[in-house]
Amino acid sequence: MLHTFQKQLNRILLIAVSTALLAACNSAPPTTSATGDKTAAPTTASSPQTSSTDKKEKQKIRVQLPFLKQSLDAPLIWAIEKGYFAEEGLDVSYERGFGNADTISKLGTGKYDMAFSDVYNAMEFNDKNPNDKILAVAFYQNKAPFSIVTFKANGIKTPADLVGKKLGAPAGDGPRKLFPLFAKEIKIAPDSVTWDTMEPKLRETFLLQGKVDAVSGFYTSVIPSLIKGGKTMDDIQIFFYDEFGLDFYGNGILVKQDFMNKNPDAIKAFLKAYFRGMQEVVKDPTAALDLVVSTDQSKLMDRDAEKLRLKLAIERMYVTSEVEAAGFGGVDMKRLEKSVNQTIEGFKLKPVTVADVFTDKFLPAKEQRTVPPASDRKPLQ
Repeated sequence: MLHTFQKQLNRILLIAVSTALLAACNSAPPTTSATGDKTAAPTTASSPQTSSTDKKEKQKIRVQLPFLKQSLDAPLIWAIEKGYFAEEGLDVSYERGFGNADTISKLGTGKYDMAFSDVYNAMEFNDKNPNDKILAVAFYQNKAPFSIVTFKANGIKTPADLVGKKLGAPAGDGPRKLFPLFAKEIKIAPDSVTWDTMEPKLRETFLLQGKVDAVSGFYTSVIPSLIKGGKTMDDIQIFFYDEFGLDFYGNGILVKQDFMNKNPDAIKAFLKAYFRGMQEVVKDPTAALDLVVSTDQSKLMDRDAEKLRLKLAIERMYVTSEVEAAGFGGVDMKRLEKSVNQTIEGFKLKPVTVADVFTDKFLPAKEQRTVPPASDRKPLQ
């Protein structure tokens, strides 16, 4: 009898142990492989371990640059690589551009959602397409890089010395198109110079070879190319348009009005992330430059040229007294109004107002786009 009782007790104990082991298996945590990948049961929309941010699919934003990827694009690249756009629910991609005018044209077709270009070419587009216009929602370049560049050896010491000289630039070059206004400000006749037209990639070559006496263009493009061609800063004479009555804003972040009307939250999110990136670029430009170079898949990017380009941009375009006071992205309405009116005159466009060109309603709060204090800014190396 005792033997029978012992067999029953053993059976009960075995059942109890089996039940405990089964329960433990069912509640075991996910396993981790040697590579660190975790396996777990799929979560559903009602699962408490999935946040609403994780569940929401990120909105895709297609962006076109004004030209090849350069150090000038550091704020965008930083915001992408550091996950700032992702934090705002955006999946941002970009493609190279082929000049501001081409970028505007492609934005106008709807191929891209946003673009980095100037409002002056956008005004020309809007003049021809009044029912499908493009607007700036921010200006990331507080000063336009418009300039006339020559060599001191050419004997052109002041803008007035351009009279009788041969200038070179591509046909669609913005500073070339605005030269009549520049001539008016420096009190020379627009037709007192002659122009030679070439492809953009040959502009600096023509100047280096002496085929032209000076060129018009963005100094952020012209200067690095001339330095790469063997010149020094001491060899170069630059006439900045903004120092001779044409105090234009530089490139802005542009959208079509239709996209703006349908995606206000996406634009706000984009600008918040972008200017967060701008703040970090100004704080540590060396890290920003290295990040841009590291993302160049062609491996052809010249770090020295990009360093000079970024230096010029930060010192003359990104951080100005106006930006120090008002923050990145915004404008002085009276200053922009003057530029708009000058563009209407220079491009022979129909009259428009500042409101037809720019809106600040999507800009982040000022504290989210302030310039980092000088004590927080590292030198570019």
